[in-house]
Amino acid sequence: MPATIAQLLARPDLGLRLLTPNVSAALDARIHWAHSSDIDDPTRFLAPGQVLLITREPGEVESYVSRLVEHGIAGLGFGTEVVRAGTPDALVEACTRLGLPLFEVPYRTPFIAIARFVADRVAADTYARNTWALRASRAISLAALRPDALGAVLSELARQIERPVALVGADGELDRAYPAGALTAVERDAITAAAEPLLRARRRAAGTAGGGRGGGAGADGGADVDGGGSADGSQTFALQTLGAAGRLRGVLAVGSAGLDQAAQQVVTGVVALAGLALEQSRATDAARTRLRTAVWRALLAGDRALAETVAEPVLGALPSGPVRVAVLGGTAIAAAADVLETRPGLFFARDGHDLVVLEEDAAPSGLPELAARFDLRGGISAAGPLTELSSALAQASAARERADADRPLRGFDDIAGGGMLALLDTPDARAVATAAIAPLADADQDLPSALRVWLDHNGVYDVAARELGMHRHTLRTRVAEAERILGVDLGSFAARADLYAALRAATRSRD
Repeated sequence: MPATIAQLLARPDLGLRLLTPNVSAALDARIHWAHSSDIDDPTRFLAPGQVLLITREPGEVESYVSRLVEHGIAGLGFGTEVVRAGTPDALVEACTRLGLPLFEVPYRTPFIAIARFVADRVAADTYARNTWALRASRAISLAALRPDALGAVLSELARQIERPVALVGADGELDRAYPAGALTAVERDAITAAAEPLLRARRRAAGTAGGGRGGGAGADGGADVDGGGSADGSQTFALQTLGAAGRLRGVLAVGSAGLDQAAQQVVTGVVALAGLALEQSRATDAARTRLRTAVWRALLAGDRALAETVAEPVLGALPSGPVRVAVLGGTAIAAAADVLETRPGLFFARDGHDLVVLEEDAAPSGLPELAARFDLRGGISAAGPLTELSSALAQASAARERADADRPLRGFDDIAGGGMLALLDTPDARAVATAAIAPLADADQDLPSALRVWLDHNGVYDVAARELGMHRHTLRTRVAEAERILGVDLGSFAARADLYAALRAATRSRD
């Protein structure tokens, strides 16, 4: 047990006498050290949790005691018969009023005896905590040999530190918590909310969740516990990502209130063990990835019976009925695949550098959120039967070609609904269109817009001229000028269609 003022007062050989009985609640606070100093402001040489020993009355008693309280000093001892007889009444009153434990040290008791008692208890407590940490680490290491190594390690950690332990999966959902039922709904929400940005960043990091400082006593009763919690009663949790940068496997959350250094060392070891347990599953993950790719290629080849036979024992049943195919690309498709592993009702596979997803048309799609989270771009096909998978893949690939930063995930239904001219909404088409109409803009910057209005009115000069605010003969002259510049006859449908497509694509480029 660590040293406390209550233990100091209980030692008959020290002969200490408490002068502030109203602060009994503070007598059980841990003492980290004992130090003597008679200077006016000793706080610069002290640390919170220490006991200060003095022999003379301070000059400004009220401000002196106030500084000690604000600095977190655990108690004040006054040595009598060195400078003066008895403890000053002003000092007793100030300590009583401000809640600082004050005890009287008789002349026969040297300050070094008090310091030695505290030092011996600190050393004994440190040894006990280190012994506990070794014992706890051994128990956790043995737990790692059980079949469910990860679950056994986390469960043993929760038992040893007497704090709740939770694991958030790569998908951002709470995967498991120990002991069962230890987390409140508020704590679960706080943990998952705090884990989400850590997973999104895709790099090793740490954080905290919750605002409380509550928690039970530490392992063996030796942790330094700060009582209480947040307003909603939730605890504070320390969060640490698991896995390698770029492909995080989850986030470990540990109730951190009152954990001392020994307990924190045990937690650090568990972070390494948990990360190792998750990394060891990568060999299995690699085999599942190859199996998924084989199933996908069998589906593309039209051998559905083979694909279902191979997939069902390991991957589960394949989607049935009308399905949609999504093709996703980006630098984080491996991390995205880890998230998809947790989602039932769909099939996914790696196809070269792409991630293909096959899901039932009626199922709610979480692909937009997935694309945003991992900065992916892709396309989704229209719904169709599995027998037309190749056509659906072509649709998804065509839709992906039109994905951009503003619309990272494009649906083929939207593109098809826009008609053939919607296919002009690509960088290549815009570049060709801009180059094609550049001679018109060079000759007259208003000429392209005039031609667009004329074509929008089906080449009817009177209607187009009224909208443009010019005479129809002036518009005829401009159209003739465009024919001369482009070297085409705009009386033909093909020439008009080609010019209209170029004007529309170039206009989208400027927009």
